[in-house]
Amino acid sequence: MQQRSPHVSRRARAGRPAAAGAVAVLVLAAGAPAASSAPSPSPSASPSGSPSASSATSAAPGAPGAGAAQDAAAVVGGERLARPAVQVAPRTGAPELPAALTGRSWLIADAATGEVLAARNAHLPLPPASTLKMLFADTVLPKFDRTLEHRVAPAELAALGAGSSLVGIKENLPYRVEDLWRGVFLASGNDAVHVLSHMNGGLARTVAQMQERATALQARDTRVVSPEGYDQDGQVSSAYDLTLFARAGLRNPDFRSYCATRTARFPGALDKVTGQRSAFDIANTDRLLGKYPGLIGVKNGYTTNAGATFTGAAERDGRTLLVTVMHPEQQSKVYDEAAALLDWGFAAAGKVEPVGRLVEEETGPEASAAPAAEAPASGVLPHAVQQADHALGPTGWTALAFGTALALWAAGRRRTRRRPHTATPALPVLPGGVPVPPRPDYAPHIAYSVPARTASAAAPRGATAVGGATAVGGSTRRRLTRHARTLARTTRARFGHSGTRGRSRH
Repeated sequence: MQQRSPHVSRRARAGRPAAAGAVAVLVLAAGAPAASSAPSPSPSASPSGSPSASSATSAAPGAPGAGAAQDAAAVVGGERLARPAVQVAPRTGAPELPAALTGRSWLIADAATGEVLAARNAHLPLPPASTLKMLFADTVLPKFDRTLEHRVAPAELAALGAGSSLVGIKENLPYRVEDLWRGVFLASGNDAVHVLSHMNGGLARTVAQMQERATALQARDTRVVSPEGYDQDGQVSSAYDLTLFARAGLRNPDFRSYCATRTARFPGALDKVTGQRSAFDIANTDRLLGKYPGLIGVKNGYTTNAGATFTGAAERDGRTLLVTVMHPEQQSKVYDEAAALLDWGFAAAGKVEPVGRLVEEETGPEASAAPAAEAPASGVLPHAVQQADHALGPTGWTALAFGTALALWAAGRRRTRRRPHTATPALPVLPGGVPVPPRPDYAPHIAYSVPARTASAAAPRGATAVGGATAVGGSTRRRLTRHARTLARTTRARFGHSGTRGRSRH
């Protein structure tokens, strides 16, 4: 049974689809970034540093995942990272590694360059505990707007494991996404993970997406069974993989903000007498946060099988280091050993040869192929729009809105000019008075496609357009025209009449 961590409290045919196409073209042309990364180093490439400088023992026989680390010939990050003993290649003047490191697996690396400064059993698969929540966040966090509210259904809290750490979510009450993520990062709340997983389509879907994300990151030691890191047979990760998750996550500003938050107010229950919603304080269970100089985050964890696990990031003198420690002899030592390795790493930077490298995310055709189209979950932004939202500044979005409004206005003008002004002729009638059915493609003009089940019942004012706007038609078209003109005047006043100043560059 998993032990509770002692430091945790709880989308008819369109008459003119050109306007919709213009929106899509504008979004793409406006600068939604293409995924890219630096090429991954050769797996077999390793620095020609000194031999292993340690007599530390390898993982005990029979340990979970012992002997299951990657083959040295194909090890990710360099063959030395597959070796069991401590790997370090000091130059003259390099400081000694900390003396009493009991973690069965650990690694320290430069976050910017990806150079692994030292490691022990870096690819040894071990239970990850709540440090697996870094992969969960890296997978799910970009999908939901942080201001979205979600009412928690009882079923979303029904499958929590015994002894799970909880932030204290109550069923049948609304929670903002940002509060749920604070529950994940600060209180390591499995209840918050489950609610977000259900918003994402369910636990099984989330687990599958996490495994796909791990594969894209080249985290080949990781097997995901539960989204929150709860002890499950076969669920493992490694110090190397956890460090990859932290490095990828910290590139997301929201991830970085949440993991660096020390305290927050969390929504509580509803007072039945006053009708007011209470709130309570939650604190980050990372014991180094606020104590170790320059610490950024990232995530700690503890379960019976995993023991204590910790992945942290700290910045000093413009350098950011990542450290992961898994399963030290004593639970409390995970923080001491992580801090000692960070101290050593900052002192040893530039004085040791790297013994391996953190690889970059794979971006080949196999890794970047889009999954089959499916309706996004409630509150989920389309991926291209998500990327554009991060890449476009206010100037880009103003130009995008202006272009979209003009496209809609032009579509309405074309439709008005081509619309017959005479009464619709009666349909021909067969002998016996039976009217001829309309042609299969006969349909009133619809500015945007609507689901088949609602096309026949489309409101007179038009179908619903992307983002909740109403299609061009009648009074709605006139209102949209006024909005477009107002937007045009505002845009000209802001960016001038040259037509170039408001253009985004990417």
